[in-house]
Amino acid sequence: MKKTKLFSVIILIVAIAFSCTSTQQENAPPPEKADWAIVIHGGAGTIKREFMTPEKDSLYRAKLTEALNVGSEILKKGGTSMDAVEQTIHVLEESPLFNAGKGAVFNERGQNEMDAAIMNGETHAAGAVVNVHTIKSPISAARAVMEKSVHVMLTGEGAEIFAEKQGLEIVEPDYFFDQRRWDSFK
Repeated sequence: MKKTKLFSVIILIVAIAFSCTSTQQENAPPPEKADWAIVIHGGAGTIKREFMTPEKDSLYRAKLTEALNVGSEILKKGGTSMDAVEQTIHVLEESPLFNAGKGAVFNERGQNEMDAAIMNGETHAAGAVVNVHTIKSPISAARAVMEKSVHVMLTGEGAEIFAEKQGLEIVEPDYFFDQRRWDSFK
């Protein structure tokens, strides 16, 4: 009988100990969640699975992760969503892996041609540039259209003149050339 009582007491103590641990975990505050999110996609078009090697896949994923990290850091430090969007897209524009900036696809005349658009979800203000060939960062030009003009969209040479007047970097069209894109164009 003494063994049964002792065993019951031990079981009771173990049960209480585990229930206390469980209660403490249940009462722990949930991990802090950000009140923002960043969603990106790596461009239009299709890469056939047979052309996507594990090495290429790693390159794409690494660059997308870099872009997300750039935007996340801006938001974590209290930066604006507009700054986060612009800087995130800069990462994609500067990589020939994506159809933005360097590595942009060619139009029917064999020229790299780019578009970019941005919108402020709070104010619904928007800006865009289309059919541009010399603006190093089309997303910065789109933001300038939104914030510094009465227009929503500028196109071609007019967009390029506007961007230059705003102090944005203008480059020679060959800056955007990528041999891989050219080979797929021909």
